[in-house]
Amino acid sequence: MTLSLNDYINAFSSDEKLKALADIGRGIEREALRILPEGQLSQQGHYRELGSALTHDEITTDYSETLLEFITPVSHSPEQTIAQLQDIQKYTFANIKGELLWPMSMPCFVDDADKVPLAQYGHSNIGKMKTVYRQGLKNRYGSMMQVISGIHFNFSFSEKFWKTIQSLPSHNSDQALNDFISERYFSILRNYKRYCWLIPYLYGSSPALCDSFLQGKTSPLPFKKSASGALYLDYATSLRMSDLGYTSSEQSSLKICYNNLHGYVDGVQNAIALKSEKFAAIGVKVNGKYQQLNSNILQIENELYAPIRPKQVLKSGEKPSQALRDRGVEYIEVRALDVNPFVDTGISIEQIHFLDIFITYCAFVDNKEFDCDSQQHHENNMNAVVLRGRDPALLLSDANCQGEVSLKSVATWGNELLDNMANVALLLDQAYQTTNYSEAIVRERAKINDASLTPSAKMLSIMLDQGISISDYAIEQATIYREQALARDYQFYSQQYFIDSAEKSHQKQRNIEVNDTLDFDDFLADYFK
Repeated sequence: MTLSLNDYINAFSSDEKLKALADIGRGIEREALRILPEGQLSQQGHYRELGSALTHDEITTDYSETLLEFITPVSHSPEQTIAQLQDIQKYTFANIKGELLWPMSMPCFVDDADKVPLAQYGHSNIGKMKTVYRQGLKNRYGSMMQVISGIHFNFSFSEKFWKTIQSLPSHNSDQALNDFISERYFSILRNYKRYCWLIPYLYGSSPALCDSFLQGKTSPLPFKKSASGALYLDYATSLRMSDLGYTSSEQSSLKICYNNLHGYVDGVQNAIALKSEKFAAIGVKVNGKYQQLNSNILQIENELYAPIRPKQVLKSGEKPSQALRDRGVEYIEVRALDVNPFVDTGISIEQIHFLDIFITYCAFVDNKEFDCDSQQHHENNMNAVVLRGRDPALLLSDANCQGEVSLKSVATWGNELLDNMANVALLLDQAYQTTNYSEAIVRERAKINDASLTPSAKMLSIMLDQGISISDYAIEQATIYREQALARDYQFYSQQYFIDSAEKSHQKQRNIEVNDTLDFDDFLADYFK
């Protein structure tokens, strides 16, 4: 028996069940390049005042010393999550000596990719491994791809929410709860794959890029050039999510399905063990220096580029796939979000409200397992929208699990989805005693019906209609955001909290380094055993 959307909505109609729905856990990981006030990439290493990038809970680095990553803990309030991120940024601005945070996904002007400094994590084996992994990314894909910034949105439902779902007819009430939760999260992942083209359409804000991004190479994309020299596509929404950005042709052959936990974990672990002739040509340890961790298609699991991931909190030294296999899915990580240049945090509270609706809708729509062809239909839709999502002639492929395909325009399919999501929004309004969720549907529907309201269209209008270069606009916004952050009082944390956290993180790094007993070669051998 397949349950309808209304069946799920009705299951949460009582006050007690609404409380279970109102216990959503959220966290944000926001990436941002440190830049000089003139717009160039900073060459300054990670500031000591920010703590150890290896061990600090809220402030770390991603690929480069200059690519900061801010991490908020799990919160059950969207307002609190935004406040936490603003506090982290306030402390950061106060300790980076007048530098700014680039407020966009595609990087600033970089005259030479070799000048992008790799992130350093100290002398411990785990610290060296993190840097070697990044050296491998540089050798495999180039540095420019690695200084693209994004927003990762972490999301989880409460245990009471899942118990309510499991108690419904057609579900196996005798199944172990952890197994049931993992099964349902994978159902969300499949629905997300089917509908995630909506995310870059609504929130993509990278239709253009600095021509330095290509580093003199030609692109197969039919770019136009603005008066200021930026490259753009008329209807693009998110070049970050295109082949120019966080995708990998070498990974395109991987058949990692989202049908169930064990199949997914097996697929990821097989990919880590799968040899690559292309990457083997780089070498692993060349003249005594590591060029990558190994020559497989994936060095480690983090290298798998995907718009969404199932996640489990890791124990010390644990691999992500092993954590998933042992304890199941605890939360999901949405990775298809561009940095929003119109807000200081890179993601707005209004976006969070819509993502709550979107993911809850994905939880309330039953679906069957994907075959590879169906999954490819959905990936093709995503690829089409990132390059020409605002093209009124674009048709998307609505493929079901029986192989039947209907073609729909963005406006037609988008309105159908929002019609259904409106009922979920009303339920969330009840749960949170607000109107924010219904208002989110109205706001996003306006973008569906008028593409000029999308962030990508607004960015092109600033560049083409107003004649403002990407760099000038980004620097102006970055300066405003810095001034606002420094003028704002701390809301959740305090300055002393961050000072203490920085020192504790440095001490924790020293402890790790002192307690290393293996040489690096043996450490890697043990890790990959």
